[in-house]
Amino acid sequence: MVLRKIVLIDEEKCNGCGQCVPNCHEGALQIIDGKARLISDIFCDGLGVCIGHCPLDAITISEQDVEPYDERKVMELNIVPKGVNVIRAHMEHLRDHDAKEYLDEAVDYLRDNGIYNPLSDVCGSKSMNVHCNCPESNERVFEAVSSGDESGKRASQLMQWPLQLHLVSVSAPYFKGKDVLLAADCTAYALGDFHKDYLCGRSLAIACPKLDSGQDVYLGKLVALIDDAKIKSLSVIIMEVPCCSGLFYLVLSAVQESVRKIDVRLIVVGVQGDIISDEIVK
Repeated sequence: MVLRKIVLIDEEKCNGCGQCVPNCHEGALQIIDGKARLISDIFCDGLGVCIGHCPLDAITISEQDVEPYDERKVMELNIVPKGVNVIRAHMEHLRDHDAKEYLDEAVDYLRDNGIYNPLSDVCGSKSMNVHCNCPESNERVFEAVSSGDESGKRASQLMQWPLQLHLVSVSAPYFKGKDVLLAADCTAYALGDFHKDYLCGRSLAIACPKLDSGQDVYLGKLVALIDDAKIKSLSVIIMEVPCCSGLFYLVLSAVQESVRKIDVRLIVVGVQGDIISDEIVK
């Protein structure tokens, strides 16, 4: 189970004004058939900025223990009952976020249950993998950008958004089976070559063990990354100051609680940007 903040919409109160939609940075809220709909639970960060823009108090946030993300259950319980337009919006959102595996599971669910696939008239049954002429379906692989020399502008190695550990979804495709870097907030400011030496090729989550609240949520998310997302590796980068070690101990607790066992790489950074230590902790 994972502790998550879930967006709940009271459809009787919602009048479809749309004031909530621009404030959802993940694009997970849309107005469909005259009501606000959460079309993509996996990309909802639960931050709740949409709440302050609902004049009818139709949107609330509930903190719940939930099972790991299951696309077929989401289709069955949350998407299909709301009609074809919500199905289409959900699948287009998965497609546009390159969530190929989840989209294929959604397509399979519709096929297995004899439900019309609203994307099939455009791109066929496997909406991400079919060879058709619509540009949205084309698979894209990005080459790593050369960092160049010190006289030029160094390229960012960031591969996803959001970054803050409270906001990321452990079910997001950018974590599944990936190498992950968990960075204390200050490390990116201390290290001149943070992107080139540590972020390159890794998905990122950031946290502050001293100032962040809700660290029990962090523990649950880290366990879920190991067991459910099946991350390939976990590197933890912290500052040398004593309070920063709390992030590493949180990771050790997660490793102890998880079923899968992975090695953890610990990098400790000095306040002047030097590397104090870099080791694998078993």
